[in-house]
Amino acid sequence: MDQFERDGLIFDVWDLGPPAGQAVILLHGYPQTKAAWSDVAPALAEAGYHVLVPDQRGYSPGARPRGRRQYTIERLVEDVLALADAAGATRFHVVGHDWGGAVAWGCAMWHPDRVRTVTSLTVPHPRAFLRALLTSRQFFQSWYALFFLLPVLPEATARFGPARRWFERTLVRTGLPEKNLAEYRAAMDQPGATTAAINWYRAGPLTPPTRYRSVSVPTLYVYATGDIALGRRAADLTARYVTGPYTYEVLEAVGHWIPEAAPAAVVDLLLAHLQQA
Repeated sequence: MDQFERDGLIFDVWDLGPPAGQAVILLHGYPQTKAAWSDVAPALAEAGYHVLVPDQRGYSPGARPRGRRQYTIERLVEDVLALADAAGATRFHVVGHDWGGAVAWGCAMWHPDRVRTVTSLTVPHPRAFLRALLTSRQFFQSWYALFFLLPVLPEATARFGPARRWFERTLVRTGLPEKNLAEYRAAMDQPGATTAAINWYRAGPLTPPTRYRSVSVPTLYVYATGDIALGRRAADLTARYVTGPYTYEVLEAVGHWIPEAAPAAVVDLLLAHLQQA
């Protein structure tokens, strides 16, 4: 399978490993593509897992609906379920980084009957994040998310002139390997791609905080001490919102871009965690 369809939208996907293996779905964040998992997915497939890696809504050229309401967490979670259904996976492991981590949390919160285990890299449980906004420096670290709520200006910053160069330097400065930058920039330069990706941020406030609940499935949360966007307070609070088996790992001297910058560590942690179900 290299594509799947949901409600007329066509999603590009990598399909690796034996179809009879337990399904593992890897979800990228902003402004990544499925290439974020290039050094992780093959190792999981070699270990016997059926690995599915989509370009998510807004990132697949055939799945860029207009309007921020098309990019709520609820819709993004439904896309993951549609991928699992297309692959014949009644239950699956879900792993997310950055915004993909938020989607992974949503899968585990709202569909524990489908999720074997959940793993989030960098992004804490949403209730832990909201609490940290009020009790730590997290509000100031999240300034860019407020900026992305504005119309037009975020797209211009990400795509044109000196602002684009500053944006690219920021990605590298926060730990993104240079080799990944060109591919991600090319993807964001496709028609409609930047607006679609930023609409994930604009749709965030549309999900009421009351919808966020504790997670009961086996959970792995990985925090990187070099992450300038997400503070330690929310990471430490995440344990309060997991009622099932919980593993909290901290990667020292690693920045925000964990799948690209520390793939070997990610593979080791995942292979240990996925065995729990």
